[in-house]
Amino acid sequence: MQQPHTWLTALALTTTLALGGCANNQQLGTGVGAVAGGLVGDAVLGGTIGTLGGAAAGAVIGNQIGKNQDQK
Repeated sequence: MQQPHTWLTALALTTTLALGGCANNQQLGTGVGAVAGGLVGDAVLGGTIGTLGGAAAGAVIGNQIGKNQDQK
C-alpha cells in the first residue's frame, strides 16, 4: 500500500503540470495554491478536514498572488 503523502505528491505534480496551460497567472495561482495548501494542510493537521481547509486557503492565497502578477 502506498503512503498517503506519495499519492498526494503525485497528484500535486500532475495538477501543476496540467494547469501550466492556463490562460493567466490568476488561474494558475489558484490551482497551484490549492494543491500546495492541501499538501500542507494534510501534513500539519492531517485528515480530510486539514487537507480541504489547506486547499481552500491555498487557493485563495494563490489566486490573489496570481491576480497581482497579472496586473503588472
